[in-house]
Amino acid sequence: MNTREALKDKKRIVIKIGSSSLTHSETGRLNLRKLEVLVREISDLRNQGKEVVLVSSGAIAVGSAVLGMNGKPKELKKKQACAAIGQAKLMMIYQKLFSEYNQTAAQILMTKNTIVNDSNRENVLNTYNQLLDFGVIPIVNENDSISTYEIETLEQFGDNDTLSAVVAALIQADVLILMSDIDGLFTDDPNKNPDAKFIETVEELDEHLLQMGKGSSTSNVGTGGMQTKLTAAQIATAAGTDMVIANGKDFHNIHRILEGKACGTLFVGNAIESFDLIDYIRKLL
Repeated sequence: MNTREALKDKKRIVIKIGSSSLTHSETGRLNLRKLEVLVREISDLRNQGKEVVLVSSGAIAVGSAVLGMNGKPKELKKKQACAAIGQAKLMMIYQKLFSEYNQTAAQILMTKNTIVNDSNRENVLNTYNQLLDFGVIPIVNENDSISTYEIETLEQFGDNDTLSAVVAALIQADVLILMSDIDGLFTDDPNKNPDAKFIETVEELDEHLLQMGKGSSTSNVGTGGMQTKLTAAQIATAAGTDMVIANGKDFHNIHRILEGKACGTLFVGNAIESFDLIDYIRKLL
């Protein structure tokens, strides 16, 4: 069985959805048709007996749209207020949509301290494991309303890309799927270079590949470019988790990936015995 076909047997799955994949580009408001497809895809994975964690961006973007703002605010306190409004709206809609497929969703909000503090990390891991044992779908986001550190570093580290990789490593997920605004990893930015070649599989993430991702996001809604996704790949693969970057324009790509089809760029998990997630996060953040 090759690395793609092996994805069929993955049981514990983390899926990260960026802001640009959840909202209409013209208005910044939620794309409800796409949300319905996403919820149906995840619900069907649950019906197959798989465990799914959803890391969902979009709180600030949704809150901004609710308040009639033209794009996301730059002032920190306004971002926090928009996050509080948008997170509540997101969860309300997720709960409603998942209930239509007889699924239960739960909210988990995390900060850097959730991971680096030993007691907090143990508690949140126990919560994840118990929710998954109950058959519940945890929906995760940064706790932007209270965490000034995370909301500021979000501009540097990406639109929940790092968080999703940390969650995947923490719960020992089998695969992490990043739904992005690009088909996967290319040898150059395909938006600028028409000769850029698509990379289907990455067996080993080296410095040369890491350099390819700099400055490769076209979205004005999310905050993460390809570089943040490669940082996520470093964390996930070092923890032994496979990772796939795929285009979030079509959430049906989720089942295509997990059916072993050629969709997106697959980063093969290669567990590093010396890898210490907590130490890595302390240095990263």
